[in-house]
This record gives sequence, C-alpha cells and structure tokens, in this order.
Amino acid sequence: MDHPADGDVLGAVGPRLRALRRERGITLAGLAAATGVSESTLSRLESGRRRPSLELLLPLARIYDVPLDDLVGAPPTGDPRFHPRPIRRFGMTFVPLSRRPGGVHAFKMIIPARPEPLEPTVRTHEGFEWLHVFDGRLRLVLGDRDLVLTPGEEAEFDTSLPHWLGSADGGVVELLILFGLQGVRAHVRTGARRPPQDGNRR
Repeated sequence: MDHPADGDVLGAVGPRLRALRRERGITLAGLAAATGVSESTLSRLESGRRRPSLELLLPLARIYDVPLDDLVGAPPTGDPRFHPRPIRRFGMTFVPLSRRPGGVHAFKMIIPARPEPLEPTVRTHEGFEWLHVFDGRLRLVLGDRDLVLTPGEEAEFDTSLPHWLGSADGGVVELLILFGLQGVRAHVRTGARRPPQDGNRR
C-alpha cells in the first residue's frame, strides 16, 4: 500500500523534469530523440498525467547527468548537509547551489584555464541570467557586444539574446550564476537612502 506522502513525491517529479529540461535548453523533440522515449510520453510525464517509472527516469537521469534521487526528490536521511554534485558541460564545471525545481537556480561556475582562448560559440535559450565574477577575467559576448568583466563586476541579461561566456585571457574564471526562466529576474538594490533625522530636516 502506498504511503500518503508518496503521492506528493511523485506529483513533484513532473515539474522537476520540466525545470531540468528548460534549464538545459532542450526541447521535447530533442529529448525524445536522445532518450528514445516518445515526445507524447515525455509531455505527459512532465504534466503529471503519466506516472513516473524507473524505465522512464533512468534515461532522463543519464541525459541530465543527475542522480536518480534528484529526479524523484528523495527525502533526506537525517543529514541536513547539502552535498552538491558538479555538472560538467561545454568544458566548464557547474556546482549547483540550490535544489528546488522551478524558480531561480544558483550555480558556481568554473571556467578552466586554457593555453589558447576559445572562439565564442553563441547560443540562445529561454530565461534570464544574473552573474557575479569572483575571480579571473570573464569574457561575455552578448549580441553584438563583447565585454570583459573583472572580479566584483556583475551582469544581467535575457538569455534569448545570443550569448557566450569564456575566459578573456585563458586563465581560470570563477563566478556565481543565478538563472531563472523567462520573467524571473534578480533584483539588486543599492544606494538605499536613509530617511533624514529630525535635526537635518529643512
């Protein structure tokens, strides 16, 4: 007999799968071609109209390069510590700093040193991205702009614009990235003014 909480866990699988696919910039058609699972089955799985099974989840875990436990949202075993698992894509390392599906995802991104800088290969996908450079010199190609960001500098942009991130000088770059789907943006408040004291009022 199923535990009442099982329904909640299984019900969260669909939104988690949809968030992962959009985060990776993969279409349903592309995912179907990569996994061998039909596009209609994947669509029903993401919408919650198809019950997740091991047969369906295993190829998705391989494509997304995440543990199966992450797809089903397995409950913690009593250890409150978070153990992020690095993801390697496009020759770069992404360390996830958040776990919940949907909303804003946080990553530490590490661009390795290279003897010769790479030629930019721009891409586009749905969403908004905010980044903060910790170390190194980041080259950001955004549309027709070619920028270099140094430690402490930040940028925010719509990822539907052609963009590319890389090292400006071939050295290691470390940065924090906040990524959200379309309409989810980071809001940074600076220079807040304090109300005047009574003695300063005119």
